[in-house]
Formats: sequence, C-alpha cells, structure tokens
Amino acid sequence: MSQSHLVVLTGAGISAESGLRTFRDSDGLWEGYAIEDVATPRAWQRNPRLVLDFYNTRRRDVRAAKPNAAHLALAELENDYKVTVITQNVDDLHERAGSTNILHLHGEILKMRSDRDEKYIQEILGDMEEGALAPDGGLLRPNIVWFEEPVPLIAEAAKITNTADVFLVVGTSLQVYPAAGLVDLVPRHAPVYVVDKKLPPMAPHPRLHLIEQAATIGMREVLAALRRR
Repeated sequence: MSQSHLVVLTGAGISAESGLRTFRDSDGLWEGYAIEDVATPRAWQRNPRLVLDFYNTRRRDVRAAKPNAAHLALAELENDYKVTVITQNVDDLHERAGSTNILHLHGEILKMRSDRDEKYIQEILGDMEEGALAPDGGLLRPNIVWFEEPVPLIAEAAKITNTADVFLVVGTSLQVYPAAGLVDLVPRHAPVYVVDKKLPPMAPHPRLHLIEQAATIGMREVLAALRRR
C-alpha cells in the first residue's frame, strides 16, 4: 500500500524560532531596511551594492542558524508519509533538518543566478561581489524571487497541492500571494491543519484543524493528531 501524501506549506514563522526574522515582524522593515530598497528588481537596478550587502548579511545569519524542533518534526513525518514541503522561506533549514523533498517558492539564499537567465544557478560559497558575471554575461544576483517578480514554481506547487491526502500549513499567516491561494486547491477529502502564532481568519469546516501556537509547540499537536488517524 502506497503512503499517503502529506503536503506542507511553511512560512516565516517556522524559521523565526531559529532566529531568522522577516520584514513582517517590524512594521514593513526587514532588519532595518525598507523592502523597496533591498528586495525588488528596481532596488537591484538602482543600488546593487546595497542589495548584495543586505543578502550577504542574511546569508551569514542563515548559515549560523540551526533547524528547530518544528523542522525536525516535519522531517520525522517522512517515516509515515510521503512528504512534500512547499516553503516560502529562502533558508536551508528544512534540508538540514532532514526533509528530502522541498520546493522553494521564493528562491534560495545560498544560491545565485544570472540576471539574464533565471535557469543559470550556482551555489554561493562566500559573499557575493558586485559586478561578478555569469557565463552568459549577465550579472550574478541572489537566487531570490523578489517582490514585484512572478513566482515561477507556483504552477508546480499547485499541482503538488492537488495530490494532497493531508495538507499542513506551518508558520504562515496566509497573507502572501500567490502562495496563500494554495489552500484553496487542496482536495475536498484532505484534512487541513494550520499552525501559527496568530491564525488567519478562516471559515469553519469539519476537515479544518486550527492550532494557534508557535511552530515548535504546534507541531507536537500535529504529530499526535496524525498518529491517531
């Protein structure tokens, strides 16, 4: 008998407990920077040095962070389910926790790509330097889906969501689209679990299970509930 497919959508809340903050924690600022100055294509055109400095610092923060109990719990679920993690986060904490099937909707901070060809991607070993070129002559930029850019993997995420036997949302307020719209694509038969410190408004439904807790605490409840299924 094949394993049930557990599809997980994760957001900033799960990484916050590993010390990685996002702009939504501080009135539109991300570590003291306005989003339009460091996380848009216009910012890259206007001041690439500032953008690179910002992401070089964020990258060092990611490398220093460690997976927390919520990341580890998701990896543990692979013992009982076929698990696909769709994450809005750009860090590698899911990978380091042991999850093996991860789709990064918004890119990966430990990788860079050509600003001409988004399919030319390389890992970043140190800091990125201003003016570094890819083989195609394009400037190397962080492999991040910035604000005002399309989300190339959203169609693949939608297909994955359509195959869910169980759908789990962890650490996201479901306010960032198009990722938030994935919940509407979950098959009718699949139970949906939502874990967040501040739950978004959602219409009551028999298959909807809301857990208003931080990710590390809420995932304990999820594990217990899934073991009872």
